[in-house]
Amino acid sequence: MLNLSESNRGRLPGERRSRRDFLRVGTLGLTGLTLADLLRARAVGSEQSTPTKKTSVILLFLEGGASQFETFDPKNEAPVEIRSPLGSIPTRLPGVEFGSLFPQMAQVADRLAIVRSFTHSDGDHGGAAHWVKTGHPWPPEFFGKSGLRIKQLTPSIGSVVARARGPVHLQAGVPTYLNMRTIPGYEGDNAAWLGPANEPFQVGTGNNSLLADMTLTIPRDRLSDRLTLMRSLDRLERSHDQSSPWRGIDEFQDQALRVITGHARQAFDLTREEPRLRERYGPGLGQELLLARRLCEAGVGFVTINNSTGGDIDGWDHHKKIIPSCEFLCPPLDRAVSAFIDDVCERGLDEQVLLIITGEFGRTPRLNKEAGRDHWAPINPLILAGGGLRMGQVIGASDSHGAYPRERPILPEDLMATCFHVLGIDQDLQYVHPSGRPISMIHQDGKPIKELL
Repeated sequence: MLNLSESNRGRLPGERRSRRDFLRVGTLGLTGLTLADLLRARAVGSEQSTPTKKTSVILLFLEGGASQFETFDPKNEAPVEIRSPLGSIPTRLPGVEFGSLFPQMAQVADRLAIVRSFTHSDGDHGGAAHWVKTGHPWPPEFFGKSGLRIKQLTPSIGSVVARARGPVHLQAGVPTYLNMRTIPGYEGDNAAWLGPANEPFQVGTGNNSLLADMTLTIPRDRLSDRLTLMRSLDRLERSHDQSSPWRGIDEFQDQALRVITGHARQAFDLTREEPRLRERYGPGLGQELLLARRLCEAGVGFVTINNSTGGDIDGWDHHKKIIPSCEFLCPPLDRAVSAFIDDVCERGLDEQVLLIITGEFGRTPRLNKEAGRDHWAPINPLILAGGGLRMGQVIGASDSHGAYPRERPILPEDLMATCFHVLGIDQDLQYVHPSGRPISMIHQDGKPIKELL
């Protein structure tokens, strides 16, 4: 993290700073890797670091596994023990209905692609998240082993993007891959054997503040003070320009400092947005999605937003009381996504930014005795928006009970291939595993979803 400690507040630009001070600029908290190290890694792989497209992907991950019935495939004609107790509403697409808690997304459905046959076969949170976020499954012997945790075997989509484009976009001054709200114990967000240079920059958000591994050790009670943040960064920048002890740093440390004190901080600063637009997005998830849009607009290649909550409502893991759970989680999602769709279209970014909404799996067709739904891998909600793809359509279909694909099954590796298409990454991309064996980044026969192209 960027250590701008309060003990430095009174230090003048000409005062002595130790080499340890500036070497701590940009340290990634989980790995100890500095931003300067990432820039060195980027230089080593420079032949692969130039994106062929100025495009970005946002993965809005509904942690826990959202129900297909209460979201985008309500099955209103199914028996009462199967269909959503919350009912359904029509959308702008003739004959297409959403769950009743999505009235705003229903009004922008003509700018969405609704996949109703997204499927895989792992009913465990960890293994399913790994499959969806990396495009590669765990070995079959681990499928459905509840609570089992093995290390991430395959790089995340975002880490592959970081490796292909370079971990830092120097021209824009922003990282390539960012992750909001890491989920402890869930695999799929990290670089695995691609190495620490391609790990995500971890980001936390507040209404007015930048909270990231490339940021602060200023006390939390001051983080909401935008002026404190700006003044601290300004002091660091002035010290770099005027103080001789900084002259010993190498070009990569210099670039790292320029990134942190330059354009990146503007991209993270939500106060630069109109208050009316921030209100449209809503708090919490809405501000995270707005920040993701700003980051993509600034040049970030891949952003993961892990959407969850705690307390009596265990994220989207609806084992009990699905009605109050959805009443809590669905309206903020509805508001944030509809605002995002309008916003990117108004800005002309719908050709450049792809939003993906999904989770690790769906839920069982029948309500259980606790008025909830349990894990169900064969059908998983999936929505796509933007990215220059063909919108205003439903792709595939589940059967009459919402249990299995009836037609056109779409696999996680197909989703990954679709991301590669949007990002301009070679579908045949391979990297060499530490064992010396070349590994294809797209699993087996994964292909871009043809209906979107």
